[in-house]
Amino acid sequence: MWWRDAVVYQVYLRSFADADGDGVGDLDGLRTRLDYLTALGVDGIWLNPCYPSPGADHGYDVADYTGIDTRYGGLPAFDRLLADAHARGLKVFMDLVPNHCSVEHPWFRAALAGDPAARERFIFRPDRDGDPPNNWLSVFGGPAWTRVGDAWYLHSFDPAQPDFNWRNPEVAAYFEDVLRFWFDRGVDGFRIDVVHMLFKHADLPDWPHHPEYNILAQNQPEVHEVLRRWRKLADARERTLVGEIWVPTVGDLALYLRPDELQQAFYFDLLVCPWDAARFRDSIDRGLEQVVSTGAVITWTLANHDVHRAVSRYGLVSRTGGPDTRPRGTVDVELGVRRARAAAMLVLALPGSVYLYQGEEAGLPEVMDLPDEARQDPTWFRSGRTEHGRDGCRVPLPWTAAGPSFGFSASAETWLPQPEWFGAFAIEEQMSRPESTWSLHRDALRMRPGFEGPLEWLPTGREDVLAFRRGDMVCVTVFGGEPYPVEHGTPVLASAEASAGAVAPGSTAWFRR
Repeated sequence: MWWRDAVVYQVYLRSFADADGDGVGDLDGLRTRLDYLTALGVDGIWLNPCYPSPGADHGYDVADYTGIDTRYGGLPAFDRLLADAHARGLKVFMDLVPNHCSVEHPWFRAALAGDPAARERFIFRPDRDGDPPNNWLSVFGGPAWTRVGDAWYLHSFDPAQPDFNWRNPEVAAYFEDVLRFWFDRGVDGFRIDVVHMLFKHADLPDWPHHPEYNILAQNQPEVHEVLRRWRKLADARERTLVGEIWVPTVGDLALYLRPDELQQAFYFDLLVCPWDAARFRDSIDRGLEQVVSTGAVITWTLANHDVHRAVSRYGLVSRTGGPDTRPRGTVDVELGVRRARAAAMLVLALPGSVYLYQGEEAGLPEVMDLPDEARQDPTWFRSGRTEHGRDGCRVPLPWTAAGPSFGFSASAETWLPQPEWFGAFAIEEQMSRPESTWSLHRDALRMRPGFEGPLEWLPTGREDVLAFRRGDMVCVTVFGGEPYPVEHGTPVLASAEASAGAVAPGSTAWFRR
């Protein structure tokens, strides 16, 4: 089972590489960079949604689940990409969005036109004395309901993304057909968007508590039977399913990873940890204890298209606002790069699989100061322009230090503007420098197979230092500000230079015994 220790590279397609010069990334642009991904050393790629979509949430509002948007090249471009990726030994995951679709989906258009059967595929409810049917809030801000005539429809995110009614068997049958379509086309697996949100409490009652995590709108027990059916479809074709699941506890997450459900689910617990040795160890221990006990492996990640880049989270020196996954404030970029390099090496030494978000291998910081007029995330608008949202981690990549859009496109105009300082993080220039963050990731990916077997923590004598052994390899991370002398064997890789026999402050080093 290749995925149990794989490193998968997340491609936010709009921002990876643009082949046709319109300022938006596309599938042919990605094809031109496949050799880059094999040089980096990843095992596969995960594509964010590239289905036909009006783009209200840049692809997470799907109008057609069995097509590819012409802006990205259509199905012919997808088939070329799939063939070329497989020829290089790269697996290809797509993104399945089963909780909601676009208002332009044929089913929802029929529902708005008054078709009773179509309405039953979504969650419509009558007016409640002029108010929405309940007090639920959208993840993006504001009410989770929009009025249409004498009824309201539920949208857990943007009004342009109506939620499906998963209690209707037609919805379940539809998505099983979608899975079969792409599996039979050769796709190796799916990352499943907010899979924990498919079912809502059947009675849709008011939520009486703090709105941040409304358990009535997610994590309902009925979802597990859906996943069991999907697992049978995947196993019959030797395909893989990985879930995006935000639940209150690691124990809740483990329920989705039982032997007949998902093979993988992202372990976000470590992603939200601050730069602190005790917090990292506690998170790793809970994951190893509760997730691995199901027979699954942990799927680690430190960044994705929904959260601030690791450099800016770890480099935050004063905070002014924002959620834990997207905090705002003053960032010490040099400090953040140092810590992000160390965190990447620590995670790559852990047992399990790793998902690497594009640009993290270059140490890209978050673009925190996008002009307000450039912001496109629905969160920005739904929050009354107070929550900046996710645009800052989605800015098109800088491939070169100069040229139009830093080598991303032939056009200088990109769908999100790139800051002038992006050239300092140019990927192609980093590839030629052995000390660069890109080279560190490449070297770590090459050496990663040397870590074998279970994790064994080693005593360090310091609260700010973590050390563990897996087989003949040892990983040591210093979270504090003082060097740490070690005698764990021959040093083979380090995220920062140190004096002989020591690990530098704010860094990780690997040793072979």
